Amino acid sequence: MSRMSIATQVTIAFIGFMIGILGPRLPTLFVTRTKGFNKNFPPHPEPIPLTPFLTQRILHLRKFYHGGIALAGVILLFGYLSLRWGSGPFGFGLWIGAGWFTLSRLQLLALGDMGPWHLGLANDIQLIRNSIEETPCCQYSTPSWHVMSIKCDSCGTTLKKIERPDLGRKRSDGFLIGLLRLLISDGYPIVRMLDNDEEE
Repeated sequence: MSRMSIATQVTIAFIGFMIGILGPRLPTLFVTRTKGFNKNFPPHPEPIPLTPFLTQRILHLRKFYHGGIALAGVILLFGYLSLRWGSGPFGFGLWIGAGWFTLSRLQLLALGDMGPWHLGLANDIQLIRNSIEETPCCQYSTPSWHVMSIKCDSCGTTLKKIERPDLGRKRSDGFLIGLLRLLISDGYPIVRMLDNDEEE
């Protein structure tokens, strides 16, 4: 077997691996970044107002996140078909990429981690909105979700210390850097709160 053929097969396997890794994440990586999905939100990284659209976005991202396992299953099936009747290196890459994705997600679910977007998060947002409507923090209360906490933009009151995950907006740091950040974080907040009293 020539050196060129080995390099070619490694390249084909790597392409399959990247499809296996990116394929299950397509909805959260690309679909939610379109203009139509973000017409009710300010551009990244500006704070996001607490509106029904935000709650809806969290629920959409939750569905996409858990739907990734189903997409990974489809990719694993194509990988099997490719291993049996098509390109072995490509099918192997698909299996490694999608298998890695599936195992990592199932491990998190087994540990009780429901992902960066979950029902508890949507409920927290709704409870804060209800609380502000009943007992506003100031005369013109405008709660918004900043990077590290939910604050009132009018008076600066911190309503809840909660880190903001990726919310599907087109990122300001560019496509490639934004894609790399999302692959590393998987949607979880990159910034971690080191001190409960620390402000942005």
